[in-house]
Amino acid sequence: MRRGAVVTGGSRGIGLATARLFQSLGHEVISLSRSASPTPEIAHLAADITDLAQVEQAADILSERAAGWDQTILIHNAAVHRHDTVGDLSARDLLAVLSANLAAPQALNRRLIPVMKPGSAILYVGSTLAEKAVAGAASYVASKHGMIGLMRATCQDLAGSGIHTACVCPGFTDTEMLRTHIGDAVETITGMVVAGRLLKPEEIANLIRVCADSPALNGAVLHANLGQIER
Repeated sequence: MRRGAVVTGGSRGIGLATARLFQSLGHEVISLSRSASPTPEIAHLAADITDLAQVEQAADILSERAAGWDQTILIHNAAVHRHDTVGDLSARDLLAVLSANLAAPQALNRRLIPVMKPGSAILYVGSTLAEKAVAGAASYVASKHGMIGLMRATCQDLAGSGIHTACVCPGFTDTEMLRTHIGDAVETITGMVVAGRLLKPEEIANLIRVCADSPALNGAVLHANLGQIER
């Protein structure tokens, strides 16, 4: 049985941990990202999710590869996260984030779904901010709320196809994106978590694997945040 996994943003953070895990389980893994994975066994297909033309070109290539797989796991992990508020966010900048975080995943869905066989899965990596909000992240919050909607639409539209879907929503995970976003506020962030630490990317990767193996989770939103303290 030939199994394949496509991971967007598979060159670092949660995407890299996920790509490595599926590769270790015997999948042919392709990372769709700007830079190559530091793990040579993970194939690299260069594309920038902020450029829909690049994503659509990559989708054509991926559909040809996935047509030869008996099972395809499509993992929408890459995302753009900017500092902005509803008071200063321009319509043009909002559209750019929605394009990267929602339209790019859908461009891949549209091309790969026709060649995905029963037993395959489309998995979305959301965020705690997919079902709540904080100040200063308006475009990201809006896009991640939209991602849950896209996942639920995926569940309904693919009924009877044998392809299942789910959205994993990580909390504060020790990635380059998070550290760039929070700067020196790591202690403040860990003080907002019951466990008193950041998640490891490998913990999220393992939950993504569970979703891939579990059709019973079709349409589910799973929060993995070590228990966030609400204020």
